[in-house]
Amino acid sequence: MIENSIVVTATFILYLLMMLAIGYVAYQRTTNSSDYFLGGRSLGPWPAALSAGASDMSGWLLLGLPGYALASGFEAFWLAGGLLTGFWLNWLVTARRLRVYSIISNDSLTLPEFFANRFRDNSKLLQLVSAFFILLFFLFYTSSGLVAGGKLFETVFGLDYTWAVIIGTLCVISYTLFGGFLAVSWTDLVQGLLMAAALLIVPIIAMQSNGGFSAVFDGMEASNPHFLNMFTDNKGEALSAISIISLVAWGLGYFGQPHILARFAAIRSNKDIPTARRISVTWSGLSQIGALFVGFAGLLYVNSTMGGQISDSEKIFMLLVNALFHPVVAGILLAAILAAVMSTADSQLLVSSSALAEDFYKVLINKNASPKQVVTVGRLAVVLISVVALALALTPDNTVLGLVSYAWAGFGAAFGPALLLSLYWKRMNRNGALAGILVGGVTVVAWKQLSGGIFDLYEIVPGFLFSSIAIVIATLATQDPIGEIVTEFEKMKQELDNDGVIEVSRRH
Repeated sequence: MIENSIVVTATFILYLLMMLAIGYVAYQRTTNSSDYFLGGRSLGPWPAALSAGASDMSGWLLLGLPGYALASGFEAFWLAGGLLTGFWLNWLVTARRLRVYSIISNDSLTLPEFFANRFRDNSKLLQLVSAFFILLFFLFYTSSGLVAGGKLFETVFGLDYTWAVIIGTLCVISYTLFGGFLAVSWTDLVQGLLMAAALLIVPIIAMQSNGGFSAVFDGMEASNPHFLNMFTDNKGEALSAISIISLVAWGLGYFGQPHILARFAAIRSNKDIPTARRISVTWSGLSQIGALFVGFAGLLYVNSTMGGQISDSEKIFMLLVNALFHPVVAGILLAAILAAVMSTADSQLLVSSSALAEDFYKVLINKNASPKQVVTVGRLAVVLISVVALALALTPDNTVLGLVSYAWAGFGAAFGPALLLSLYWKRMNRNGALAGILVGGVTVVAWKQLSGGIFDLYEIVPGFLFSSIAIVIATLATQDPIGEIVTEFEKMKQELDNDGVIEVSRRH
């Protein structure tokens, strides 16, 4: 066991110091709210690509997905396939238009602000409702990252779960608080590379240690032959249409994730988007395949050394690392989990703080707030939101995948249809957007409380569907959008088509 190894501890401290150094450099370059919340729209293809992927995948990639693969076998391919398809489509149909249209819409820095400016909502109701749902669902999403961090520190250092979660929270707050979006994006670049390396190395070494690639499948078949069938669960019962749709439908969530969409808006040029898309989708595909095989190979380890029993399947990555690698290498690989946790939790904290600072404070409390004041409020919001998320994360029996699934559905249903239609349907208006966000968000919350029959369907499916219907009905039942909106969007079509660089000028 290496739980209290000085080498592992030193590796973790070195890693954290490196992240803090990046945060300090970013702090030196953060002078206004545009820099703090969107990095001055200066991301190149590599930071944008890996930041979008790393901020998406989080601790569930090294904990939740391997644990699900260990418990379910090939059924996990439905989930991974749906996610990869949704990730690719999000880059393909959303990235370029969102970057251009957010600039046109008064250089909007946040998703709620974009909706308000896109539909000329002077009442700011649309912005406030959007910000409310961001704060609601991000509390659960951020909590999932803190739970993952807690499991990491609990396993590696033998800490009490409560103290493990608290320490993990302090690690994330440390550089997000000062460096803002640039710190988050630059650290995501490092963390994304580390995560991918870990997810490729661990299953390869695990398979070599247990007889090779074919031995993994032989072991799965010996343990439970149903693991090798994508169309049955681990009990041998045929997967229902509801089960398969629910797994694949995870891909719908991408269109409404504010922390991922922020990367699209922050890219420095439309010309960088195709390169960033290829890098990001390749990274995501390799990482998910690696995560699945961590679970598959982990099954052999559990059967051979633990009598086929494991108290928490989401710890399988850590158990394999502890068993197979030298303390120096293990320390680096375990830091990948911390990287996964930090890369997503920091993004979520930043988006949540921007919702409080830009969409609540500046709209309701101080409309004439200076950029410096907004940044200060944003930093205070990071601490406040972290404390609330920490309280939610302190229940040890929370699962990473369970917390993520709820927040993922909430964002996908509330914002996905509204964003897609706002980018492609000129006729859409403010009432349609408001109806879609409300219906999508409320549907997810209500559907989650029900079970049995059709209610076993993953809540993102009815949420996304009902939200889309609500947008169309509310839009067609009310007046057309203001003509100048359509005209202004049409003016920028040349830049959109030609992959041009649009000069950012804050419009008032």
